[in-house]
Amino acid sequence: MTTMLLLADTHIPARARRLPGVVLEAIDGAVIVVHAGDWVDVATLDEIESRAKRFYGVYGNNDGADLRARLPEIARFDVDGRRFAVIHETGAARNREERMDEAFPDTDILIFGHSHIPWDTVTPAGMRLLNPGSPTDRRRQPVCTMMIVETNSHAVDVSVIPVDRDS
Repeated sequence: MTTMLLLADTHIPARARRLPGVVLEAIDGAVIVVHAGDWVDVATLDEIESRAKRFYGVYGNNDGADLRARLPEIARFDVDGRRFAVIHETGAARNREERMDEAFPDTDILIFGHSHIPWDTVTPAGMRLLNPGSPTDRRRQPVCTMMIVETNSHAVDVSVIPVDRDS
């Protein structure tokens, strides 16, 4: 079983001073950490990279030249026989599944951010779309969130985890 932590839209220091303790604990416990953009500061990237056993991340629309110099727009990797891709923005929710099938035809699981809204759907072609929400800025959601994905060659289990920003 491979445990993955999915994060996006941390917006530090604009929306929070630091990553919540529960997020740091989850980073330490995960085999893979994925961040789908909108970091805002380089220090958060440095902290996650230094703690993560394996890390994949992309830049978001709020990330400046310093982050864009270190992160790609799209990241791709394989885990347990599945093809993953990470991107920050996928556009409007309407017709997202169909658009992503066209844009990512060789992907089994697409991880994205931007909306701060947790999302777990399957496209018509069978690709799974995952958005972990934000662990630091809930916007119109009831709580801040992150995702834990547990995968092996037979299954993918996804859990949306509420995050107490003050933890």
